[in-house]
Amino acid sequence: MPYRLLRPIFFRLPAETAHEFGSRLLQGALGTAAARAAARRALAVDRPALRIERWGIQFPNPVGLAAGFDKSGTHLNALGALGFGFVEIGTVTAVAQPGNPRPRMFRLPVDRALLNRMGFNNPGAEAMTERLAHTRIEPVLGINLGKSKVTPLEQATDDYLRSMELLERYADYLIVNVSSPNTPGLRQLQDAGPLRQLLRALLARATRPLLLKIAPDLSDSQVDEVADIAGEEGVSGLIATNTTVARERLRTPANQLNALGSGGISGAPVHGRALQVVARIYRRTEGALPVIGVGGIFNADQAWAFVRAGASLVQIWTGFVYGGPLTPRRINLGLAEHLDRAGFRHLQDAVGCGL
Repeated sequence: MPYRLLRPIFFRLPAETAHEFGSRLLQGALGTAAARAAARRALAVDRPALRIERWGIQFPNPVGLAAGFDKSGTHLNALGALGFGFVEIGTVTAVAQPGNPRPRMFRLPVDRALLNRMGFNNPGAEAMTERLAHTRIEPVLGINLGKSKVTPLEQATDDYLRSMELLERYADYLIVNVSSPNTPGLRQLQDAGPLRQLLRALLARATRPLLLKIAPDLSDSQVDEVADIAGEEGVSGLIATNTTVARERLRTPANQLNALGSGGISGAPVHGRALQVVARIYRRTEGALPVIGVGGIFNADQAWAFVRAGASLVQIWTGFVYGGPLTPRRINLGLAEHLDRAGFRHLQDAVGCGL
């Protein structure tokens, strides 16, 4: 059944309930290797022009699923079968935590957005390690690491190190998430001193490419500073951006937003700023630091805008919720058309071409 017919049913449910129900349906439909293989044959866009290598990893296409959709690593293979070039799971913390009280996820349909204050709900690094040890991982996999809520900021480095050392053997790349607005004090780790200390400690022991995920709410000068630190310390790449706490220019009435409470907003409202941050990083680093662009990508035109701004890869989340399981295929087909029209034989050649 087309997703456009199912979406009104899902959207009648509370957002997190719909997410859990949809995840169970997906896992039920694609729970076997044979079913996933059939799905990949039907949904994958196998175009040599879309293949790209970053950090020694061969990505079959540039469209990935952002962290937050599969926080526990329970259906990463089913998600990968939908045509994503890579899947990112987590955010995972060293200590298992339930996250914030429900309700904690809300749709803003008029803005084509989501508001969430999930709070890094996940089973913890040890449980995730046990699960992945018994899983034949099929897609290119990123694992997103965050700080446990119970861990004081001054002990954050040890907290991240614990998670990294347990999980890195199962990941193609790792992400240091210091940009979620839903863990108290976490964004302070984006400040120059704490960030440099954290990255230096992790990079000294990492055996996988290590990326840093940053917030759209940084000022331009802060973006420059983070890009400089990342380059100087040897970070493999940046993910720009996470959700925003800004609520200006939203069409959802202010009284409704206030009633929903705090949280980060994803989707269309983040798109413009995320594009600016990607372009700023690309210029600042002269393209030397690969960027994964994420923020309000619903279609191929928006993904192409990120590529032109300097993103080597892109990720979707809210666009996947609103657009359904065929979204990665549609975006990849559209990107291939953009490459053809612009005269590029390979995606790599188009990165940053708009600048």
